[in-house]
Amino acid sequence: MEVFDFDLKHVEEAKLIAISNYNEEREYVKALPGIKTFPDLEHFAKNGLGVVAFDKGKMVGFLCCYEPWENAHNSKAKGTFSPIHAHGAVKENRGRIYQKMYQAAAEKWVKYKITYHSIALYAHDQQAINAMFSYGFGLRCIDAIRPMEGLEIQCNKEIIFEELSKAEVTKVREMRKLLTEHLGDSPCFMYSTQEGFEAWLARAEGRDTRLLVAMDGEKPIAFVEISDGGENFATEVSDMCNICGAFCLPEYRGKGIYQSLLNYTILKLKDEGYNLLGVDFESFNPNANAFWTKYFTPYTNSVVRRIDECALNNN
Repeated sequence: MEVFDFDLKHVEEAKLIAISNYNEEREYVKALPGIKTFPDLEHFAKNGLGVVAFDKGKMVGFLCCYEPWENAHNSKAKGTFSPIHAHGAVKENRGRIYQKMYQAAAEKWVKYKITYHSIALYAHDQQAINAMFSYGFGLRCIDAIRPMEGLEIQCNKEIIFEELSKAEVTKVREMRKLLTEHLGDSPCFMYSTQEGFEAWLARAEGRDTRLLVAMDGEKPIAFVEISDGGENFATEVSDMCNICGAFCLPEYRGKGIYQSLLNYTILKLKDEGYNLLGVDFESFNPNANAFWTKYFTPYTNSVVRRIDECALNNN
């Protein structure tokens, strides 16, 4: 097996491999939509950070990534990310192919001082997952999906469910703050300064999303935030919505309230013609991981590796 720099001449064949890998995941996750238009790969061929693997003259895999950015995940490291459409490999010897490609790609990335490496893998691609875990990666984020069908639950009838207008988005400001504090605690450790939270809050309240809430009288006690797009190309279909924020006050948990809010959201979106609902969450957030995996099927596992800074001294 030989590994080369990913170039424009590799784009079309690489795209076929990526599409095949996506359709392979669809065999496990029936809710995943068919894709008519696949994302363009040409910009990955132009940034000089990708690699392609050949075996006996045949392309067997490719691994590309976005241009790096500073302070990845609020660290002091420069990071990069390879989304699900930016890599792929044939099924035979897939684990070994990924290891060879990562070895070559990581050498490039570290030369460019990129030490935070993130790769979105398909959740049921055990060969790729095992290959990356054995090379020092750990799970961080999960994308999941479900059909827009009501939950089989006994809905809470003591709570009012409604959608907020744009003028009312500040009603969930306190819950957003509590969510940020929760994410800063163990085991998440996604700490945010007050200045960072206020900057994020301004962006969150200004974005084009929808907020649906559970109300105990005049008091908002839980919310779910809905956007049109999600974290990958599969979420961009016109009949899919995506959850991009969620919280329930601790004293209202364990009473079926959030399940009822989710069900209210699903039925409302279904009436509007949407057929699919997605969500993404951190795997190390125990509340999110326990809740969302009850009602949604994971289809991606995003894994990360942080290279020790001492490696930069040799590059």
